[in-house]
Amino acid sequence: MTTKERVIAVLDQLPDDCTLDEVLYHLYVVRSVEYGLADAESGRTISQEQVVEELRRKWVIGAE
Repeated sequence: MTTKERVIAVLDQLPDDCTLDEVLYHLYVVRSVEYGLADAESGRTISQEQVVEELRRKWVIGAE
């Protein structure tokens, strides 16, 4: 699917009275999901355990 076709598909799913901000938000979500899927396919991810540890280190230990 081309970029233009993806944009048309998003627009077709939105109500006729949607705002430009709503259109931009939905396009942003589509792009973000595509970036995330590409990252996952390329192995550019970290485990949930790593995320938990980083957050714990930043917010719990860092607060001391």
